[in-house]
Amino acid sequence: MLKKGLQLLFTIVIIGNSTKLVAQETKLENGKEYILGGVEVTGKIKYSEQTVVTFSGLEKGQRILVPGEDISTAIKKLWKLGLFSDVNFYVNTIKGDSIFLELNLIESPKLSDVKIQGIKKGKAEDLIKEVDLKKGKVVNENLVTTTKNYIENKYKKDGFYNTKVFISTTPDSTETEVKMLVNIDKGDKVKVRSIAFEGNSEISDTKLRKAFKNTKQRNPIRIFKASKYIKEKYKEDLVNVIDKYKEKGYRDARIISDSVTYDKEKNLIDIKVNLEEGRKYYFGNIRYLGNTVYTDQQLARLLGIKKGDVYNGVLLQKRIADNTKPDAEDLTNLYQNSGYLFSSINPVEVKTVNDTIDFEIRITEGPIAYFNKITVVGNDKTNDKVIYRELRTKPGNKYSKDDLVRSIREIGQLGFFDPESIKPDFKNVDAQAGTVDIEYNVVEKGASQIELQGGYGGGGFIGTLGLSFSNFSARNIFNKDAYKPLPMGDGQKMSLRLQGSSYFQTYSLSFSEPWFGGRKPVSFSTSISHSKQFLYNYSTRDVTRNQSFNITSLSVGIAKQLNVPDDFFVLSQSISFQYYDLNNYNTGLFTFGNGASRNIAYTIGLSRNSKGVNPIYPTYGSEFSVTGRFTPPYSLFNGVDYANLKNQEEYKLKYTESSGIVPVTNLSTGEVVYEGDYIRYSTIDGGYIKATAENADLDQGKYDQKRFNWLEYYKIKFKADWYTRIYDKLVLRSLGEFGFMGAYNQDRGLVPFERFYLGGDGLANFSLDGREVIQLRGYPNNSLSSTDGGTIYNKFSLELRYPITLKQAASIYGLTFLEAGAAYNEFKDYNPFKMQRSAGFGLRVFMPAFGLLGIDFAHGFDPIPGQGVKSGWQTHFIIGQQF
Repeated sequence: MLKKGLQLLFTIVIIGNSTKLVAQETKLENGKEYILGGVEVTGKIKYSEQTVVTFSGLEKGQRILVPGEDISTAIKKLWKLGLFSDVNFYVNTIKGDSIFLELNLIESPKLSDVKIQGIKKGKAEDLIKEVDLKKGKVVNENLVTTTKNYIENKYKKDGFYNTKVFISTTPDSTETEVKMLVNIDKGDKVKVRSIAFEGNSEISDTKLRKAFKNTKQRNPIRIFKASKYIKEKYKEDLVNVIDKYKEKGYRDARIISDSVTYDKEKNLIDIKVNLEEGRKYYFGNIRYLGNTVYTDQQLARLLGIKKGDVYNGVLLQKRIADNTKPDAEDLTNLYQNSGYLFSSINPVEVKTVNDTIDFEIRITEGPIAYFNKITVVGNDKTNDKVIYRELRTKPGNKYSKDDLVRSIREIGQLGFFDPESIKPDFKNVDAQAGTVDIEYNVVEKGASQIELQGGYGGGGFIGTLGLSFSNFSARNIFNKDAYKPLPMGDGQKMSLRLQGSSYFQTYSLSFSEPWFGGRKPVSFSTSISHSKQFLYNYSTRDVTRNQSFNITSLSVGIAKQLNVPDDFFVLSQSISFQYYDLNNYNTGLFTFGNGASRNIAYTIGLSRNSKGVNPIYPTYGSEFSVTGRFTPPYSLFNGVDYANLKNQEEYKLKYTESSGIVPVTNLSTGEVVYEGDYIRYSTIDGGYIKATAENADLDQGKYDQKRFNWLEYYKIKFKADWYTRIYDKLVLRSLGEFGFMGAYNQDRGLVPFERFYLGGDGLANFSLDGREVIQLRGYPNNSLSSTDGGTIYNKFSLELRYPITLKQAASIYGLTFLEAGAAYNEFKDYNPFKMQRSAGFGLRVFMPAFGLLGIDFAHGFDPIPGQGVKSGWQTHFIIGQQF
C-alpha cells in the first residue's frame, strides 16, 4: 500500500539532552517521475535490508512514477515470495526530484509443530509427509488452502465424499512461529446403493454394471473393489458403458441422461442411466491408403478384422494403437519397430450403407528415424557402462519402440534402480534429419542388503548374519578411495552368509559377474560353502560334539544369453563338487555313519525370462526353465557288481530288548556268524526276529559306504511361471513345478542326498546336503515328504496379487492364493491328481536394505501323510534375500 497526497514526515531534532519529533509537510505530486533515492526496510523480519530490496526489483537511482507500475510490480514480487503477510510502501521524504521510500513488512510465521486429529496416528504421520508440513515451513493463506483441499480430495477418492477439513493456527512461544492443528472429519463412506439402466435391451443391466469399473453397487461378497462414489471416476465409467456397446457393434449408442441422487440420511447414492442403443453395425470394406512399406495383406493380417465382422470400435482402436500395452502387436508398433517414428495411422469411416460401414486406414509413413545421442541421468553410484551395455537403443541404430521398451525392462531387471521411476525422455526429435535423442532417467535405490536376525527354531537358538552386495566392484577392492562404504558400481554380485547355533554352523560366499569379459552378456558365477553340524537330541536338547557331519561345497557356473529362438533365452551350465564327511553320525539316511561321500555333478539349464520391468512385482511376462543335473555313471566302469554285493541269506536274532549286543544266527545251519546290533528287522517269529543281514563279514554301514563313496544319480526339473494383468495392477501369477530324481543303476539304488522336501514356507534350513525345500503353504515345513525326502514331486499354484505401494523406499503388496502339490518316494507311487491342497492370504514387503519379508496365513484342506486330521490353519513367515 502506498499513501498518496499530503505526507507527514517526522524528523528527529536533538536539542541538548532532549529529543523532539518535528513534523514536516511534503506535497506528493501524483503521476510525477522521481529518482529513487533509497528504500528503508522496516518491520520485524529476519532478512537483510539489501536482500529485501533486491527481491522487490527496485534499484537506487532508477526513475519511477509514484504512484505507478514500478511500485505495484515490487509489491507483487514480494507477495509472490510467500514470505510476508503484509507489504506496505510509504514516502519518507522528497528532496527535489529524488524520493525516499519506506518498505514496511510483516513476515509470515514459520511452522513449529503440526498435529492431525480424526485419523490414526500412523496415518497422520504419513499424511504429514505427503503434504510436506515440515518444521520451518512458511505458514500463509495459500499453504492452509492447498493443505485443506489436498486432504479433502484425498479422502473423497477413497469414497468419503463428505470429508471436511478444519485448519487452525496458534502462535508459539516465539512471535515468529505458529502451531498448526488439522482436524479431519471423514464422515461415513458414501456407497452406491443402486445402479439402474433404462432403454437397454441388447445388453443386460448386469453386464453394464460390470462396465462400471470404478463405481460399484454395494455387494458384501465383493473383496477387491469396494463400493464408493468418485465423480471423476463415475464420468469415466459412463464412457466405459458406451465402449461396451461399441464392442458389441452398437456404434451409435449414447447416454441420453444420467442422474445421481444422494440420500443424505442413509449416506447412499442411487445412479440412474438412460440409454439409446441404436442399431447394430458390421464392418464393410477396409482399404489401406499411403502404405508402401507393408502390403495390404500384411496390414490386414495384423489388423485381424474382416468384412462382415460385427463392428467393434474399441477393438479397431486397439489394433491401430493399443495405449494399454507398450509392446502390443498393433499397426502403430509395426511401423515404429521398423524405424518409422514419425508415422501416423488413422481409421476413417468413408461410407455407411444400412448396417455396414466401410473404412479407410490412412497411413502417413514419414521418413525412417535413427537413434542419435543416448544418455542416462540419475545414476550416482552405478557406472555408466553397467547401464549402457544393457540398452538396446544404440546410436546410429534404426529407431524401434520395441528396443526402447526392452531397454526399460533390462534396466529395471538390474535391481539397482526404482523400476517404477525409469523414464525415457525424447530429446531433439528432428523429423527433417530423421534423428531422435533418448535420455533415460533413473533413480538409484539401495543395492546392498543385510540380514541380521536371531530366532528359535529346530529346538534351539539360531543366529544369522547375511550380507548381499548387488552392485559390487571387484576391481576396486584394493582402491581405498572406492570404499563408500564399499566399492560399488560395476554390477557384480557378492554375498556372504553366516549362520549358527549350538549344534550347527554354516558359512557361504558367492560371487557373480553378469558380463564376464565385458563384451557379451555371459554370466560367470562361483560359490563356496562349509557346514558343520553335530548330532542333536531334539527331546533332551543334548549336543554330542564327537558325532558330526561336515559338508564342503564348491561350484563354478557360466550362463550365456542366446539369440535363437529369441534373446530372452539363457543357456546355463555349472560344475559342482560336494564332500560329505561323517564322523559316527548315524541318523536318517546316513546309514554308514562313519566315512565320506563325494559328489561331482554337471548341471545344464535352459530358461526363458520375459517378466515385466519390476522384478519384485512383475505385471506381465513369464519365466520357464528346464534343468538337468547329472553325475558320472560310475557303475558302468568301476567294476563293482552291486547285484551280488549283498548276501541275501536270512538270519535270526535272539529277541532280547535289554541286550545291547545280540548273536546273529544262520537260520539254515544254526551257526552264530556275527554279534552286533546292525541288523534290519523285518518280522517277528516267536521269540526270534527274522532279519536280512549283509555278508557275514560286511555290516550295513560298510555296504552303504561302498555304495555312496561317489554319488550317482540324475535330476530333472521343470518350472513354468506366468504373470497376467487382470485389471490395472491386479496380477494373477500361475505356477507349475515338477521334479524327478532317478538312478542309473537300480541295483545300486538312489543316494541319500539331493532329495525333495515339500511343505511349509519353502525356506531352506541349515542342511546343505543338496536337499531342495519346496514351498507349499498350509502345512508344516517338510511335512509332505517322507523323513528321508521324496524323489519326485509336483506343485501347482495360483496367486492373485495387488500392490499397496511400489515406492522406492518399500514395495508392499497383498496376495491370496490356491496351492496343491505332493511328493513321492518312487515313480510307481506317482499320481498327479492326488495332492495336498491349501488356500490362504498374505502380505509381502520388499525394502532394499533388507530384501523380501512376508507373512502368509494358509489353510491346509488335507491331512498330512500318515495322519487322519486335516492340517488346518498354518502361519508362515517369509524371509527371502535377493542374492
